[in-house]
Amino acid sequence: MADVLLEARDLRAGYVPEVDIVRGCDLDVAEGDLVSVIGPNGAGKSTLIKSLFGLVPVRGGTVRFKDEDVTGAPTHRLVAAGIGYVPQTENVFPTLTVEENLEMGAYLRPRILEDRYEELFEWFPILAERRKQRAGTMSGGQRQLVALARALMLQPSLLLLDEPSAGLSPANVDVIFERIQLINSKGVAILMVEQNARRALAMSDRGYVLEMGQNRFTGPGKELLNDPKVIDLYLGGRASGGAQSA
Repeated sequence: MADVLLEARDLRAGYVPEVDIVRGCDLDVAEGDLVSVIGPNGAGKSTLIKSLFGLVPVRGGTVRFKDEDVTGAPTHRLVAAGIGYVPQTENVFPTLTVEENLEMGAYLRPRILEDRYEELFEWFPILAERRKQRAGTMSGGQRQLVALARALMLQPSLLLLDEPSAGLSPANVDVIFERIQLINSKGVAILMVEQNARRALAMSDRGYVLEMGQNRFTGPGKELLNDPKVIDLYLGGRASGGAQSA
């Protein structure tokens, strides 16, 4: 395993006082890895990723990033440290253009704007074509690309994605997963919560299966994809090619 970039140990977190949704999770993301978190509805997947990014109170355990304790750190500190985050919903500024959305992503380092524009427009050619279009007039898949590009403006070493394919058409799902793999190939580590469990595990270096806020299975993505227990419990059985619900 490469050097560990993000490490969570015995993490406990939740929205309501004294009610933990995440109940003792362990998780590692190595430098350059693509890691997926899957599980049934209510397993605590989105709560886990939000707690890692300072959006849900952490009540116990530790989170370390680049060997620094960031447990419960505010989001602006995590962004400055090198973590990007793309929420599942409301992840663009609809009244702003593509270019202006990306500018918002570079608010901590405005001097890098022009260089990052050009690099990210190479990664996302359709955004270059639509750079003056308002994000709110774009399709769901295109808006998701805007959100991804904006989160990459500060050159994070780790990108957190909360169900990036949710609500998208099959064609747009393909585009989003292709871009995620491209981003990862550029050296950005990725931790994603994903409803399309089969597709996510197939492309992941490592996977975590959550149930009731706790780790149920952990291992290389392709091994989990072919584990009979994971197939029967979380992937709809051997005969099903459908996506895991999240």
